[in-house]
Amino acid sequence: MRPETEAELAEAVAGANGPLALRGGGTRAPGPRGGAVLDLAGLSGVELYEPGALTVVTRAGTPLAEVETTLAAEGQRLPFEPADLRGLLGREGVSTIGGVVAANDSGPRRVRAGACRDSLIGVRFVDGTGAVVKNGGRVMKNVTGYDLVKLIAGSHGTLGVLTEVAFKVLPVPEATATLAIPDLDDAGAVAAMARALGSPFEVTGAAHWPGRGTFLRLEGFADSVAYRAGRLRALLGGETGPAAEDAALWRAVRDVAPFHGQPGDVWRLSLRPSAAPGVVARAGAEGVLYDWGGGRVWLLTEPGTDLRARLGAFPGHATLVRAAPETLARLPAFQPEPARLAAIAAGLRARFDPRGVLNPGLMG
Repeated sequence: MRPETEAELAEAVAGANGPLALRGGGTRAPGPRGGAVLDLAGLSGVELYEPGALTVVTRAGTPLAEVETTLAAEGQRLPFEPADLRGLLGREGVSTIGGVVAANDSGPRRVRAGACRDSLIGVRFVDGTGAVVKNGGRVMKNVTGYDLVKLIAGSHGTLGVLTEVAFKVLPVPEATATLAIPDLDDAGAVAAMARALGSPFEVTGAAHWPGRGTFLRLEGFADSVAYRAGRLRALLGGETGPAAEDAALWRAVRDVAPFHGQPGDVWRLSLRPSAAPGVVARAGAEGVLYDWGGGRVWLLTEPGTDLRARLGAFPGHATLVRAAPETLARLPAFQPEPARLAAIAAGLRARFDPRGVLNPGLMG
């Protein structure tokens, strides 16, 4: 099924007599799912863009690249730096803005600008009964008691099928500089990133790439960036390199480029930064990449590794992002929730998808 309008989508969902596997561009979902494929790429197009108001409204199936190109023409961008995971997952296709929201995908700039859901100001979606729901910007119907803008981001299509999303956007900064600190071990890198993020110098990226360096990004007006880079260098050491190399470096961190084409499973840990080096040491991973100052860690492991069992309890959660189908059939992509949270999540799914047709089983 490939609806071209919201009304067609609502009719398709209302008439579904079995599970639906939602598909935008197919570039970031954690694995194949059963059910009839509901192709959402037909719901495409930028509907409203007001550069002066720093606001863009677009249909959910719009390619991410189209949204970014539209904003770039006016010197603006999405604040949260969504990733291109095709290289990591070995997939082709076109990433859609709805898929970005469904995954709450947020890149290195999250440490300063917040996550995708923090820039999201309005949504429209079709729930599991086929009803159209609106919340936030351009409100026509609200659902009392729920902040749906925040709730729908990161729900991976289990609460509703997005049809329209609205964002606040920001100007592209005048200048960027990246401070590179060599030769730090994991604990030293996390400590340095914590000092930088706790400083008044407005760091917009903090990553550690073992074997290559620890990287701290600054953005803004040229004079301010130069001043802050000098102060940060005096605090932590390191050097700033050619500005032309900065964009490529942060794209590599954003897209987890060190693991592209490398055999093995890929896990994403979200955890307390201070705990990250110890957790990584227990993981026995073949590759490591720290982002968000250590709050997010990407790990490359041997195929079929049950990383959650290996790590045991730790202050965070582990998501299986890439693995063979047989591993994904054995290990859930998402961390099993504690009983109380699982009950809340099940209650929300029952409220918005009482028939259980939207990506059933994906998140519990």
